[in-house]
Formats: sequence, C-alpha cells, structure tokens
Amino acid sequence: MKIAIVKLSALGDIVHAMVVLQFIKKYNPQIKIDWIVEKSYQDLISSHPSINKVHTLNLKRARQKKSLLLFFQEINKIRHFGKFDLVIDMQGLIKSAFVSRIVSSKKTIGFDSASSRESISSIFYSHKYTIDYEENIIIRNLTLLSKSLNFTFEKKDILNKEYFLYSAIKYKYKKLSNILKNVIIIPGASHQSKCYSFEKYIELTNKFSANFLIIWGNANEKLLAEKIKKLSPKVHIVEKLSLDELISLTTQVDLVIGGDTGPTHMAWALNIPSITLFGSTPGYRNSCETEVNKILETDSIVNPLKINKNDYSISNIDVKEIVKMANLILKVNL
Repeated sequence: MKIAIVKLSALGDIVHAMVVLQFIKKYNPQIKIDWIVEKSYQDLISSHPSINKVHTLNLKRARQKKSLLLFFQEINKIRHFGKFDLVIDMQGLIKSAFVSRIVSSKKTIGFDSASSRESISSIFYSHKYTIDYEENIIIRNLTLLSKSLNFTFEKKDILNKEYFLYSAIKYKYKKLSNILKNVIIIPGASHQSKCYSFEKYIELTNKFSANFLIIWGNANEKLLAEKIKKLSPKVHIVEKLSLDELISLTTQVDLVIGGDTGPTHMAWALNIPSITLFGSTPGYRNSCETEVNKILETDSIVNPLKINKNDYSISNIDVKEIVKMANLILKVNL
C-alpha cells in the first residue's frame, strides 16, 4: 500500500502530525508513506526514516505574491506526485483538502464538516470522519489515521512514543556548557499573545544558574532576544538556525522553555525535557504531557477555533512556578 499524508504547515502542527508515522509502521511496516508539505518545512520531514518521499509546494509564496499564475503552477505539480492507494488530509483546511483531491488516489480521507476548522473542506473527501475539533490534537491526528488504516492505539502508547525528528547534520554550538544545565528559551511565537514577556524571561534567567540559549526565527524575535541579553548578559543569542540545526541543537540541551510554538513542541517530539507556557491557546488541546514534558497555563477561557490575540494572560504565569517545575523535571536544585 502507498499512501500520501497532506500536512502543509505550520511548524508545530506538522510536529504534532508526525507522531503518527511510528504508529503506521507498527501497524504495517510495508506501507510506503509520502508526505506533501510547504517547501519551507521540507527539512523537518526529509530525514525521517519512515518517509518514502517528500513532495513540496510553495503555496505560501503564491499567496504572498498574490499571483494566480504561481498558484496554478504549484497546483500543476501535484499531478506529478504519483498514484496512491489513499490520501489523508491531516490539516482540514480548504487548501489542504483541495490539494488532497487533486492527488491521484482511489480514496481521499479527512475530517467531516463538523470536525474541521474550515467545514467546506469536507466536500473534497471521498471518506470523512467525525472527530471533535476540541479533542487533543495529537489524539485527533492518531484517531484519523487509525480509522483510515484500521488500527488501534491507547494514550499510553503516545506517552511511550519514540522520538521522531531527525537531523541530517550535527550542529556544533560552541557555547554549550559542560558544567551548567543548558536551557533553550524561546521568546517568539506566531502571535504576540502566545509570547511570554521578555521582562519575565529576564527575571527567569536571573532566578537560577543555567546556561541559557535564546533562539529566534525572524527580525522581531531577534529584537526580543537582544532585549533579554541587554539586561541579562549571561544569556547567549544563538545564530539563526535552519530546521536541521534546530533539531540537532535541541537534542543537546537539558531543557526547553517557551510558549505554544513549533520549537517548543519539537522538544516534545525529541523526548527532550520542556515547559510549554499557555495563555491564549488551550494547553489541553495543543500538548501532551509526559514525565519530562510539562505545561503551565493561565485560567483564561480559550476558544480552540480562534486565538484571542488580545489575551496576553500568558505573562501572568509566575516565574517561580517555572523554576519550580524545571527543578522537578531536571531533578536538581536550581
């Protein structure tokens, strides 16, 4: 059997979807799995041993350029991806459903109209399933695959998962410590409401002794990193990293602290200790706690269908609570 998984973006969403690969291979090691993804996320998937082939699209560029020509050029690529026994859309958006339908397949599978963020997407599927949109995203993804391929799983299987991100390189960062615990902090996120305040990060870096590394992905996040370093000189700002480099660096640290954003979820995927901070987004839906991957969240009432970009409650999380949790995870006196 040859299948194609459609999960175009974004970083954290793709990470939460990739956990299904080990379950598919456990069910049937002979299944060939192709993955269709936005070009900018190709390196996140391309080194995974369970992936037969990665097919890339650049729909984001077409949208940014507002070019119908670029859009149809990208869509035309899909017809050359090959033939599949079934295509599974794990995104549930109109664009991903449209892509899924164009791919040559006997069956196109996705969420039904009541289960998708964009309900119209369901019209593109030949087979659709009801899985509550508010359900934990990892369980949601696995449930869709289990129904599509007729296998079963239990929550304990998720908690006992194998790591599932791989890097094609070994990134060497010279300022890793052999004495102190190495801790990545992530000041940025896709929305400001998902960002812990830089003032609180400064307080955090002054609360305990560790080798702090700040990662960033764009100019605004670099400015935040520089603000933190200005008042907390002992932290190190890491150069801008590729996805391969970020995966490699994350495997070499002791703890990752950040908001509900892709790099924090990558730590979960790598079984690296992490603390994910939630304010405007639902921790119950966007995470899966393990012995070393924990969450702290505010008491905000959140809508999983739409981020409240005016909810900055994440910065109400007490730094002392983060320190306490880090102490428990690392089993050291910080």
